[in-house]
Amino acid sequence: QLQLVESGGGLVQPGGSLTLSCAASGFTLDYYAIGWFRQAPGKEREGVSCINAYDGSTNYADSVKGRFTISRDNAKNTVYLQLNSLKFEDTAIYYCAADLTVRCMLVAGAYDYWGQGTQVTVSS
Repeated sequence: QLQLVESGGGLVQPGGSLTLSCAASGFTLDYYAIGWFRQAPGKEREGVSCINAYDGSTNYADSVKGRFTISRDNAKNTVYLQLNSLKFEDTAIYYCAADLTVRCMLVAGAYDYWGQGTQVTVSS
């Protein structure tokens, strides 16, 4: 059974950092495009970052470019999202998603498999 499990969320002050993990089971992450999305209360789910299958090329939303970094550890079958210089507006539930394709997209509808999400709260 294909499963994605996010972890690493929490409460952090503005300017702080977190590392989110997306662990896969039942399939090999390297064969899939992986995306990170977030959804704040009352807002639509938005794409944050994604990483291509195989070549590991990455893409970022303008709102997080230079602050967030996506990476993949094939040995651990896990994708990470490093969140630095966090702002109040980064508060949301963060989800990872997988799609059996090479090129990733920051479009939620492109992904077939989703994790349950992990809460990130930026507050002073």
